[in-house]
Amino acid sequence: MTTINKAPVMLITGSAKRIGAAIARSAHHQGYRVIIHANSNVSLAQALCNELNTSRPNSTVVFIADLAIINNTVSLELFIDDILAAFGQIDVLVHNASRFYPTPIGHIDNEQWDELFLSNAKAPLILSQALLPYLQARQGCIISLLDIHAHDKPFKNYTVYNMAKAAQRMMVQSLALELAPLVRVNGVAPGVNILPEIDSDQALEPAQQSLIVISIPMQRIGTPEDVANTVLYLAQASYITGQIIDVDGGRGLTLAGANY
Repeated sequence: MTTINKAPVMLITGSAKRIGAAIARSAHHQGYRVIIHANSNVSLAQALCNELNTSRPNSTVVFIADLAIINNTVSLELFIDDILAAFGQIDVLVHNASRFYPTPIGHIDNEQWDELFLSNAKAPLILSQALLPYLQARQGCIISLLDIHAHDKPFKNYTVYNMAKAAQRMMVQSLALELAPLVRVNGVAPGVNILPEIDSDQALEPAQQSLIVISIPMQRIGTPEDVANTVLYLAQASYITGQIIDVDGGRGLTLAGANY
């Protein structure tokens, strides 16, 4: 395993739980030092940090911040300074933080637009820009968590989310061209690798869940670890840039769009 003072550093936004936490654990297991970012899930983020530091002391830190800090130059600069002070470098930036909920036409408002575009498109771009000099210094990489629905197969009633994720997908491809050869930029597009929490505004009915499983060639819901393994592969794949890997159990082959 890589020694602590030589270990690369990975920052994962929205990594207190679920897919983000799985990426943090997988990266840590492979020898990375990990920066956990969270907004509201403070206790979960700290518990994960403690867990990882127990197995390898001083290898993980937590930063709590609303990604709306990108809208304030001073706040963003302070955040970046704090991030860099943790381990002195950034090798991998993973954009995992995301909001996801329906916005049926006729009920769309500016708050929904701002929130969905900020978490899924604007924050990834502005954070990438702010951290670019440090990623270039390490010849690092950026990895965005996308969605198989962000390309030609939109969710019905999720227009704003669809548009935001499509923008993030184009960000991956655009930055891959602009930042080569020093920084690689790739995406991972999950299908159904984890279901929304049952008490959230994103929750799905049991009948919807059953239809989803039937539609997946692998006949099962994916796992956060499936996504995490792909992120770690891309983090180390030194000749891959501008690519988006679907991690969907083959669902993209049968997906007709419209429904979740």
